[in-house]
Amino acid sequence: MVGQFTMRNVNCANVSSHATPGNAEPQLGKAGPRPARGSVSRSTHANRIAQLLQPVLLVLLTLLVSVAHADDQLKASVDRNAIGIDETLTLTLRFSGTGSGQPDFELLQQNFDILSSQQSNQYQVINGRAESFVEWTLALAPKRQGKLFIPSLHYQGQVSDAIPIQVTEAGQAPDSGNRQAFLEVEPDKKQVHVQEQLLVKVRLYTTVGLHDIATEPLQIAGAHVEKVDEQRYERRINGVGHAVYELTYAVFPESSGDLTIPALNYVAVAGRRDPFSLFNRNTQRLRLRSEPQTIKVLPKPDSYSGAQWLPAASLGISQTWSKDPHSFTVGEPITRIITIRGEGLRAAQLPPLPKLNVDGLKTYPDQPQQDDQADGNGITGSRIETTALVATKPGDYQLPPITVTWWDTKSGRQRATQLPAFRFTVTGSAAAMSAQNANSNPAPESAAAEGTTHASSDHFWRNIAIAALASHLLWVLYFLALRRRGSRPSNTPKQFQPDAGQQARALEEAAANGDAAEIQQAALNWLRARWPGVQGNSLGEINRELGLDELGRLQEQLDAALYSTPPKPLNRQQVVILVQRLLKVERVHTPVADAKPLPDLFA
Repeated sequence: MVGQFTMRNVNCANVSSHATPGNAEPQLGKAGPRPARGSVSRSTHANRIAQLLQPVLLVLLTLLVSVAHADDQLKASVDRNAIGIDETLTLTLRFSGTGSGQPDFELLQQNFDILSSQQSNQYQVINGRAESFVEWTLALAPKRQGKLFIPSLHYQGQVSDAIPIQVTEAGQAPDSGNRQAFLEVEPDKKQVHVQEQLLVKVRLYTTVGLHDIATEPLQIAGAHVEKVDEQRYERRINGVGHAVYELTYAVFPESSGDLTIPALNYVAVAGRRDPFSLFNRNTQRLRLRSEPQTIKVLPKPDSYSGAQWLPAASLGISQTWSKDPHSFTVGEPITRIITIRGEGLRAAQLPPLPKLNVDGLKTYPDQPQQDDQADGNGITGSRIETTALVATKPGDYQLPPITVTWWDTKSGRQRATQLPAFRFTVTGSAAAMSAQNANSNPAPESAAAEGTTHASSDHFWRNIAIAALASHLLWVLYFLALRRRGSRPSNTPKQFQPDAGQQARALEEAAANGDAAEIQQAALNWLRARWPGVQGNSLGEINRELGLDELGRLQEQLDAALYSTPPKPLNRQQVVILVQRLLKVERVHTPVADAKPLPDLFA
């Protein structure tokens, strides 16, 4: 409290008195007795001391008023001083008066994360006294355990007091027994080999309604991470029902050593949101934090003898043929499709197959296809290699076996998967193959004879050209007449549009049958039913308008099977995959409107 001080200067000489001995009264009309020299000196000295102390007292008074005024100007308070590392606290900073801007919170961010910040300006009258103040409300989350401090904050030349905060371990705070929500991270293994799949499940438990959940994706230094599954279910813990939101990640360490799963931070709002409230004071912002964990990553075992390191839960190899493999004939192409599938391996980790080199067989390998399928058990990668085989001579053939060595992560030992050798017999004769090549490549003598015949019949072809020109002019006139007739209004009913779903099923059946011409026609029918406004009479013309990658790759397969010489065998399995993907895609390029009916918002 500020006190009031009054200073007075008193002349000691004017108030001093002199008493006569024997209590005799002083004589009137005579000068009084002369004061002693020591008495005058003391009064003068006291007066000088009072004059010297006056400015010092004024300075002290000013400092006291300034300190008291500062305490009233900027005050900081928190809702609690002891929290867990996974909890939050609320800091309220009030400035009595008016001002612009906000305090500098840079020092505050050294020990705390600022999850949210609100500013309010208020004016109130209490007992006839008006007061205005600015208030900042901050939700803070500690960055580490131990004794932390909310530092002194500065604003408009005023300074707030520092506040100590005690941060304990997760679940050790005084009110942690009734936590509304918490975060859990659970790996399926404590140690793995390098490049082996590690499944990490992140679970968010809550007993109250949460909204505005800001999740933090799992990122691990030195590892490849992919989210493979997402589930919601309910679990009872100590008789209390908890809603669980679970994310599963597949983690592939890239090097041996210690792999650290960092602490995750989720921010959510608990409580019922009031749509008519501006600040939603009935809600509470929560910061959920998990504990970091360390996984030991082992190097490749020294006993492993495989050409490539393949740690997998299982690995299999299968092959299929485009036709019956027991009816090979000379010159007839047939397609061999080999699929390698590894559980717990990405497709990029699977090795390429050895090249096929068999005397009497021509091979035409296609571009390999890689695919990753994700589920709750992780990633299953597959590699599909397609090769067209053409026999140049009859006889008995044998395709060598294919062996892939891998490491079984379940049993912890080396294993090998083998595709057995394949024997088949090719019938026919080499003369048939030569005749086929001769038909595709005419002899020079035949070409020369054809040139002579062409030279002797110039007049005949000239007459044909004249007739063709005349017929072309007639067709032009005919189409002009049809165009005039088509411009008139017609009362004919609108043509029935085919069902896109029905055409999609027809395209799937055609792809399963493996007939290139049938697939091409079915694809055209489906495209016209799916997008009635497209133009073009071929897959290439339609794809120039749609811009679909799957359609372009399907067209390449069909063109190679229909128009190549000799025709290339159709990869039925790859066509089925392309058709399935094509039926799920949306149109990439959309037509640009000539005019916009409404202007863009926030233009």
